[in-house]
Amino acid sequence: MRIESAPNPEIMTDASCELCISPGGEVLWDDGFARVALIGDADHPAYCRVILNAHRKEMTDLSEVERQRLMKTVFVVEHALRELLEPEKINLASFGNLVPHLHWHVIPRFADDPHYPNSVFGSRQRDGVRALPAEFVRSMRQRLSGLLEKKN
Repeated sequence: MRIESAPNPEIMTDASCELCISPGGEVLWDDGFARVALIGDADHPAYCRVILNAHRKEMTDLSEVERQRLMKTVFVVEHALRELLEPEKINLASFGNLVPHLHWHVIPRFADDPHYPNSVFGSRQRDGVRALPAEFVRSMRQRLSGLLEKKN
């Protein structure tokens, strides 16, 4: 498992891009191609991003092999969050309107979360936040490393 505090400088970056110059959250896993970051959202504490380390804007900027590799990472993060948290739903999204750097949002949703059933970017429905289980970060790192380090 390779965890870095910032993206790999040997790959294509854009000095004006937030996700090229910062890790995008607490890095849980990084293999040089992509990283998984826990973004520290107060209302949705298990909200993760899967971030391509190279600066690309769209999925079609990647080769088929790269697309499959990135999506495998997204699906592994979803699976790990489902196992650890048992959410009502997982939201997956790739926008990039404000940060045009390829990344996926992986957001566990609960019926009692502040925005449910709206989008996490929608109107707040209630107060209160579900706390993360003890050892959540350690458990996520172990699961991601175990599931993503395996060779296909």
